[in-house]
Amino acid sequence: MKSLKAFTVVAALAVSTAPAFAGPTLDAVKAKGFVQCGVNLGLYGFSAPDDKGAWSGLDVDVCRAVAAALFGDASKVKFTPLSAQQRLPALQSGEIDLLARNTTWTLSRDTANGLNFTVTNYYDGQGFMVPTKLGVKSAKELNGATVCVLPGTTTEQNLADWFRANKLSYKPVVIEKNEELAAAFIAGRCDVYTSDASQLAAIRANEMPNPADYAILPELISKEPLAPAVRHGDDQWLDVVRWSILAMIAAEEKGVTSANVEPMAASSADPEIKRLLGVTAGNGKALGLDEAWARNIVKQVGNYGESFERNVGQGSKLKIARGQNALYSQGGLMYAPPFK
Repeated sequence: MKSLKAFTVVAALAVSTAPAFAGPTLDAVKAKGFVQCGVNLGLYGFSAPDDKGAWSGLDVDVCRAVAAALFGDASKVKFTPLSAQQRLPALQSGEIDLLARNTTWTLSRDTANGLNFTVTNYYDGQGFMVPTKLGVKSAKELNGATVCVLPGTTTEQNLADWFRANKLSYKPVVIEKNEELAAAFIAGRCDVYTSDASQLAAIRANEMPNPADYAILPELISKEPLAPAVRHGDDQWLDVVRWSILAMIAAEEKGVTSANVEPMAASSADPEIKRLLGVTAGNGKALGLDEAWARNIVKQVGNYGESFERNVGQGSKLKIARGQNALYSQGGLMYAPPFK
């Protein structure tokens, strides 16, 4: 019995301290030296290139965080712009390593489509935008409206479900690309533009000739947890992407920013901060990464709050309130498991 107990203890210690084995995606990404990341064709605040081709946005920061974790260099990313219809096949086929394209986490995508969603990086809901000249104040007043909507999205299904449930009729105007859909709405081809509320805010602020001429109605008709995704069957890659996002959330929880990360690493006595920043070793080995992986993320990309404010919050044209995307300690849903 003593021998059996001793063997059990040794085996448990071996499991708890053994480094994770790299999966095929992690091996392939390390070998080529960059992360191939699927993003939106161009959605201000989430993923969009500037006039020099430099990408920025909340989803872009996820891609950069993974690159910082892997290579110690957040710039080692190549972006693949994808439409809503292209995004899932691109990930399934291996054209991209990671999909960070304002994609809603659903049961069917998590199962039948062969995806693993990582962490929700933006909690959203579907809404409606209308020209203010229509005088519409509620979605319940939209009976008989023509509605611009992207095909191949949960948005299209939610739209049909909501109008049916409320015994209202509508006529869909289906166009694949966001910029063409927005142009159709501006031109008056449809009365209503429906999408995630964050996307409507981005389109109104960045693409409408006079944003004040358009109103986003108060109703949200769905839950849209937007989350980066990877392929089924590669748990190591899933872990790396998931914990890269969680590191940004944990850093905000602990008050670690891009400006103070190095002093915090040097002087903090908080055991969790020391584990997060690699001062106390172990987490890097568990993920198959350098022990400074999370420190590199925060130093080069920032914590979640910094990313939010810069891209969609008060430091952006969108000026979206944190709301559900605030930390759990501030009434929101953002929460990181312990870094132990």
